[in-house]
Amino acid sequence: MYIQHQVEFLVSTKTLNSPINIFLHMEHRGSHSEIELVMDTPSISPAESHRSVVIIAAKRSVPSILTRFHAGYFRISLSLGGQALLWRTFIMEPTDHDTNAIRRLLHNLPHTVFLILWSFALFAQTVLSVIYALRCFFYFHMVKAEFLHHVGVNYLFAPWISWLLLLQSAPFLAPKTPSYLVLWWVFALPVVALDVKIYGQWFTKGKKFLCAVANPTSQISVIGNLVGAQAAAKMGWRETAVCLFSLGMVHYLVLFVTLYQRYSGSERIPAMLRPVFFLFFAAPSMASLAWESIDGNFGTGSKMLFFLSLFLFTSLVFRPNLFKKSMRRFNVAWWAYSYPVTILAQASAEYAQEVKGGIAHVLMVILLALSVMIALGLVLFTLFNTKMLLPDHESMPSLPLHLPRRSS
Repeated sequence: MYIQHQVEFLVSTKTLNSPINIFLHMEHRGSHSEIELVMDTPSISPAESHRSVVIIAAKRSVPSILTRFHAGYFRISLSLGGQALLWRTFIMEPTDHDTNAIRRLLHNLPHTVFLILWSFALFAQTVLSVIYALRCFFYFHMVKAEFLHHVGVNYLFAPWISWLLLLQSAPFLAPKTPSYLVLWWVFALPVVALDVKIYGQWFTKGKKFLCAVANPTSQISVIGNLVGAQAAAKMGWRETAVCLFSLGMVHYLVLFVTLYQRYSGSERIPAMLRPVFFLFFAAPSMASLAWESIDGNFGTGSKMLFFLSLFLFTSLVFRPNLFKKSMRRFNVAWWAYSYPVTILAQASAEYAQEVKGGIAHVLMVILLALSVMIALGLVLFTLFNTKMLLPDHESMPSLPLHLPRRSS
């Protein structure tokens, strides 16, 4: 049986004041369809054609980046800031009373290495901050959606944590200078403001109860308080440091128990976000360093927190299947591996310096090498997979697509 059906469409558009006519011819024969597309356009010079492509690309690229960017990308600067702080410990700080050959070898590295690393971390943080500021200005409703999301809201701490890490590792700012003091207030106040909002919701708001929204990324809020406490202690503000430390640790204990009993746990985290499970040992590692800054030495309290973080790290390392799905394709969530390992390496360095034992220094070298390899590998993966950082098929690649709306 032969059936012929023809449909023609005429579409006219204009590009650079030149009309373009598009004819669409469809022919249907039985179960087969044929489509013919004919474009009738006047001749355009190569220069005008190239200019039109550039104009269209420029108009589309910036909004596209702003809509797909989110606070989760500050994992990158968080990792680089942690590396800068780690290497400042080895290269810039004096080792007059340290007889360990490894630490003296690291201390003899050129200071230029640290300056390049810190400058690179500052550059990355500045670029990410500018992009996110533009997103806040042009697409504030998307930022609000992040704030209402049980995962996205925790990454709003990440920019301020990154700035505090860069402040502590800055090669030209002493902790007790007025500039350091002013910058500490600028970076610490947003952390406290987010604390008031989020921690208050955990025990006062029905749908925002901790047992309903708890997930591994919730520990970023704890890390924010601990980093702020460490920076305050270096300024000599011991009472402020103790205040922030106690605020972070009390909520960490509650959060840890909640996650340990798996009221929500991994069920609220997609497979691609599994690297954030490394935050389980990042919080106690950071707590050990913060308490060392407050107490003046890596004492019993810091050692207990370090041993806890080391145990949690070992537990996760021996469960590779947990991260199998997340490693199938490169994603910015991979950067969640770097910062926790870096902070654990720094805690191990402080522990080794305190006990001055051979095993402790071997552990320090292993964790240091691991943190460097992870950070360097992530930088290379990111450079070779720039197109995958902001994929076209989703607006928030590291967060679930369906963001909750505020109930009326």
